[in-house]
Amino acid sequence: MIKLDRVFKFYRSGGILKIVLDHVTTEFQSGYSYGLMGVNGAGKSTTMRLIAGNELPNSGKIRRDVRVSWPLGFAGGFHHQMTGRENVKFVARVYGADIRKTLHFVEDFAEIGDYIDAPVRTYSSGMMARLSFGLSMAIDFECYLVDEITAVGDARFQARCLEAFTERRKHADIIMVSHSMGTIKDYCDRGGVIVDGQMVMFPNVDLAIEAYNRLNR
Repeated sequence: MIKLDRVFKFYRSGGILKIVLDHVTTEFQSGYSYGLMGVNGAGKSTTMRLIAGNELPNSGKIRRDVRVSWPLGFAGGFHHQMTGRENVKFVARVYGADIRKTLHFVEDFAEIGDYIDAPVRTYSSGMMARLSFGLSMAIDFECYLVDEITAVGDARFQARCLEAFTERRKHADIIMVSHSMGTIKDYCDRGGVIVDGQMVMFPNVDLAIEAYNRLNR
């Protein structure tokens, strides 16, 4: 279970206060996959980063009793002066994963060849996404975070990504952000809508989609 307890998150920009989550208390129960929806700028991606631990709330707490991934495709945690190999080893150590097994999986999956030993700062965005997705699949999580992941590589590589993700979903939940309601329905059975700093949760994903669609009329 992942629980938000009176979470308050805001940003200041140009003297303007932008409240993302206004003392939100809610929970994501284990055994269910959730779709997070909201209009552009509502705070979906920020919420995902808070759940992942990439950002901290200004006040309140986020409690996790499951092993949560970073947002799939998110490469912000890589050290750009380190090589791909060094980054993979570092992340494997942090999560207590077998370093050799993790590195072997990522090298085979990401298909970036000798670039695995080049500094990450030299990678294209596509190579970065391949490395990040491969590393996400190399480590077992109980909850995967998916923030508008886009297709990476050619059709064959995209098929490999889908196959790997489908296999992980057999034993894990997901929390997903997507503007595609079809994707949300395919992957999620519950939903939440972020609006005006609040997160309204629905026990059925169809109800959440209906609420989201009403916001966009």
